[in-house]
Amino acid sequence: MPKAKQLTLDARTRRGIAKALADPRRFDILRHLAAQESCLGCGDLLETFPITPATLSHHLKELEAANLITTEREGKFLRVQFLRPTWEAYLRELQKL
Repeated sequence: MPKAKQLTLDARTRRGIAKALADPRRFDILRHLAAQESCLGCGDLLETFPITPATLSHHLKELEAANLITTEREGKFLRVQFLRPTWEAYLRELQKL
């Protein structure tokens, strides 16, 4: 069985991830998403985190810009999913330090 190609991150992407993770709330949101086996709705996140919808939207945009999550609109709902390959590539880069 051939080995799957690992994702590599350029310096700009690594900086974007570090910036996104610098906010403790964003890190908590990402940790919560990573613990899920599938997509999660914004309503579920709002029940878990005592923040406004606008604040959640801002945090999700930052995490998506860092390529740590993906979002998919279903009508008026937004589904969010953790992108484990990006996370694993980031961890590999950190291990090189």
